[in-house]
Amino acid sequence: MAKFEIYADAAGNYRWRLKASNGEKIASSGESFSSKESAKRAAETVKSTAGSATIES
Repeated sequence: MAKFEIYADAAGNYRWRLKASNGEKIASSGESFSSKESAKRAAETVKSTAGSATIES
């Protein structure tokens, strides 16, 4: 099962990454957040809205 991870980066800010069940990183926040809670809220937003996203080419 895929999982979101919240982690501190080298600058002491927080980011999220999504890992597949095999441990491979499949998505990341692309930006840092000043608090762990902000990074968690951002990951929760992605989680709740990604299912309705469309693919454009």
